[in-house]
Amino acid sequence: MKTILPRKIISASISGTFFAIILGLTLPNPAGDLNLSSIKSYLVTTSTIIPIYMMYSFPAILIYGVLTSIISDKLGDFISIKVKEKKAELFVSGASHIIFGLILFWFSLGASIIFFITDRILRSRYKKYKWLGAIKSLAIPALTWLLFMGIVWGNDMFFS
Repeated sequence: MKTILPRKIISASISGTFFAIILGLTLPNPAGDLNLSSIKSYLVTTSTIIPIYMMYSFPAILIYGVLTSIISDKLGDFISIKVKEKKAELFVSGASHIIFGLILFWFSLGASIIFFITDRILRSRYKKYKWLGAIKSLAIPALTWLLFMGIVWGNDMFFS
């Protein structure tokens, strides 16, 4: 457990940031009340919504995602030991991620799939992840949030 949690936090930092950016690019105007006919309005709206998505999605991914991912992996390990098939762990863990990801339908399902893929990539590197690395990884969403807030501020300051 002590070696799993830092990797899960790093996975949450990477996948939470990636999820907010993908969501911002694909759904820049959730209310649908703005005209996004030009590339400039699309980019401004996207840059504005990404920090908002991050503020709401990242804490959920960090807390709920890490917790359910640990449960999914432990369940996968347990099943693979019982059936004596190593590949069962991957399928059970993946299915569990999908089931836990259905809590908010498509939004959380996308986040859970990105989290699962990110965690599997980190896991395949066979590196021992330490707490310092997990804490440092929290700079990824923080710096991304600051970057997009800087873009919003710069747009408001110089182009409005």
